[in-house]
Amino acid sequence: MPADHILTYAQDLSGGGVERAQLRLAGEWLAAGRRVTLAIGDATGPLAANIPAALSLEPLGRRSYAAQARLPGIVRRLRPDVIFCAGNYYTLPALWLRARLDGDCPPIVAKMSNAIERGDHNRLMHAGHRLWLAQHGRFLDHLVAMTPATAAQAARATGMQGRTSVIPNPPAPRGHDGAASPLPAGRVILGVGRLVAQKRWDRLIAATPALPADVQVVILGEGDLRPALQRQIDALALGSRVRLAGHVADPLPAMAAASMLVLPSDYEGVPGVLREALSVGTPVVATDSSPSVHEIIGMPPPGMPALGTIVAQDDAAGLAAALLHWLDAPRPVPVPPPGLDSAARYLALFDALV
Repeated sequence: MPADHILTYAQDLSGGGVERAQLRLAGEWLAAGRRVTLAIGDATGPLAANIPAALSLEPLGRRSYAAQARLPGIVRRLRPDVIFCAGNYYTLPALWLRARLDGDCPPIVAKMSNAIERGDHNRLMHAGHRLWLAQHGRFLDHLVAMTPATAAQAARATGMQGRTSVIPNPPAPRGHDGAASPLPAGRVILGVGRLVAQKRWDRLIAATPALPADVQVVILGEGDLRPALQRQIDALALGSRVRLAGHVADPLPAMAAASMLVLPSDYEGVPGVLREALSVGTPVVATDSSPSVHEIIGMPPPGMPALGTIVAQDDAAGLAAALLHWLDAPRPVPVPPPGLDSAARYLALFDALV
């Protein structure tokens, strides 16, 4: 029996990678002839332009995370065949769905989008997070991770061995060839991601004075830390060299034009921006923020040159050295991203569960 109707949910469309992949998958499921409903707190924001035309929107009434408490009523009314939880951030509403609907709850498939080991957790928070992950097998039917290493780690943490699959995110659609880049002329180091604490853009800004004077830094993204990051830029007198350029719908032209892409995060799941940059032959520098970073950067295809550098999270000197190296090193050969068949693999999984 096919999963004819898929329901997924999100808080807003403010520009996160989870929601970007969620909309991409929804569009491919719709193209395959399935019905897809998105329960959404706020359908405005940078990703609103990515909403597929045939996607049904079910308003949650307000943007707050707590608004997802309305999901059980929506599921009772719409009776979808399967529920897709697009990331770790959304597993608490999945628990609420299972608790409220019990035997009437459709199968729930969740994607492990973020790191099992959180770089921002102290010892007590780490223990609490581990305890929370250990409960996931009680309310989720299946877990999806995006690389083998993260799948093995997630299966151990959740106790869902035998109920975990590896399905990468579908690749970002390629824009028009020759599309204009939003970057200035010259050598530019690029960051792409939300301006939030997890991404640690302050590390990249702090490394800028160690770079040649002609090198500029551009960070594409929006978030709550914009004022704090701008204050750091002003305090270091870097206003002419570091620019917070805001959200860009298609960052691939900027990635292709940049000297390198940098991701200095405390923690990550499987950062799609690394794969996107490598797909256009741009080297990457990233902190050791996830096992998947080693899978993406540390394992170039056989016979191929290095794709980038992985540095320790608080190694400021190592980060600066890596940036200096890739300003002059040869660019890698483009690496085709995985995931062209990801939407179909999800549908096969949904159908099997239904």
